[in-house]
Amino acid sequence: MLHPTIALRSVCDITPELLKSMGIRGLMLDIDNTLTTHDNPTPAPGVQSWIANMKAHGIKLRLVSNNHPPRVEPFAETLGIRCVCDANKPLKSGFTRASEEMHLHRDEICVVGDQLYTDILGANLFGCRSIYVAPMAKESWKKQTFIRVKRILEKPFLPKSFYKEK
Repeated sequence: MLHPTIALRSVCDITPELLKSMGIRGLMLDIDNTLTTHDNPTPAPGVQSWIANMKAHGIKLRLVSNNHPPRVEPFAETLGIRCVCDANKPLKSGFTRASEEMHLHRDEICVVGDQLYTDILGANLFGCRSIYVAPMAKESWKKQTFIRVKRILEKPFLPKSFYKEK
């Protein structure tokens, strides 16, 4: 349940060609440590052009985050993407809402994120594919103690290698 379909080093390594080969037409994207560092209001370098490329290739996008609207909505607006806040990952409710909004079946959707116990487990419970991306930065012990503990628990299950397109 904690195994992703594919593991990549960065969200920007996901290409339209890779998604097409998987039959994927939509992505559900995590924010923190996937598209930017934790609590950062600005997308990481390259993310905005990556988003534009996905849109240009007809890939539907939704931010799906456990964070609250004051964090998620401004970030979604910056990227020009709709969002699902308070998604309760790994539970299905946020994923169900996002897939209904995208008008896509779970076979056409892939969840992208940096945490095994929320993003990847959630994708597997929902019944769609997943792409694990390496976290952009380590969490601070002071601010994100719960996430740091999850990182320790994830360690034995982390992918041992990353996918390389041919």
